[in-house]
Amino acid sequence: MDQLRAMRTFAEVAERGGFAAAARALNLAPSVVTRQVAELERQLGARLLARTTRRVLPTPIGQRYLQRVQGILRDVDDAAAVASQGQRELRGRVRLIAPPLFATRQLMPRLARLHALHPEMAIDITANGPVDGVHEAHDISLVVRAEALDGDFVAHRLAQSQVLLCAAPGYLRQHGQPEHPRDLAHHAMLLAALPRMPRSFVLAHDAGHTVGVTPAHVLLSSANGELCHAGALAGMGIAALPSFAVQAELAQGRLVRVLGDWRLFDLNVHACLASGRQVPAVVRAMLDFLRAEFPGGDHDPWCASGAPAQPRLRLAA
Repeated sequence: MDQLRAMRTFAEVAERGGFAAAARALNLAPSVVTRQVAELERQLGARLLARTTRRVLPTPIGQRYLQRVQGILRDVDDAAAVASQGQRELRGRVRLIAPPLFATRQLMPRLARLHALHPEMAIDITANGPVDGVHEAHDISLVVRAEALDGDFVAHRLAQSQVLLCAAPGYLRQHGQPEHPRDLAHHAMLLAALPRMPRSFVLAHDAGHTVGVTPAHVLLSSANGELCHAGALAGMGIAALPSFAVQAELAQGRLVRVLGDWRLFDLNVHACLASGRQVPAVVRAMLDFLRAEFPGGDHDPWCASGAPAQPRLRLAA
């Protein structure tokens, strides 16, 4: 048995929660994945994974083993990257985690340019839900949150993005255009589960005064902002979404900004790497690409006004 390969297979199964998902990621037959894990368990004399009806989870022993295995695999990958840094062409895989909205609306349209620069670079993207902290199992975590970052990691600020209220023209024709935040009580709301997106929130006017709002009818709330985005386009209600997710639709007129003189809050987008770890050349190239594509700054590049973005979120009592 190739123990290193079996360890990598076990880690994929544990991280992805299933044999089929791991098989797809590794480009192996599911039977091969199952056999490699079984052989590893027999060699170690311990049960590493517990199978339930819905997913596969590490046992307590498997969880401790997984933590050590992840460190070993990172060291192996880093060593391989060091050996290949002298090659003219970058080769290797970058493991990246990002929120679904940012991954689909901003990251994916840019990856063709990355592929043109580094054809031998492969990218493994996890985009299952909000990312407001660093994930050790990934090389780069694209963290999107309102609060300041705090932790033992290296963060590169990429951009700021306002959270905007917007709706489809058809919805507004049928239900009317809100003229004041209090009017939101009479509308269906679509709220993505963004960091610090409460059910009661405060909108700040450009003139300086604020109004607390508690929506009476939250028609849809989801950790996957893509669902709220789709709901807004379908005319289901007024959505609160980051500007990076709705810039194109606002420009095309498929969505209309609501209460444009009022602000919710801003999100900061950071590319984060765990500290104390050697950064392989292929990961460094990915980071450099992200920093070139999203050059930071103190304004929202996706808002037409280009006004400075000042975080103003305050929870209502």
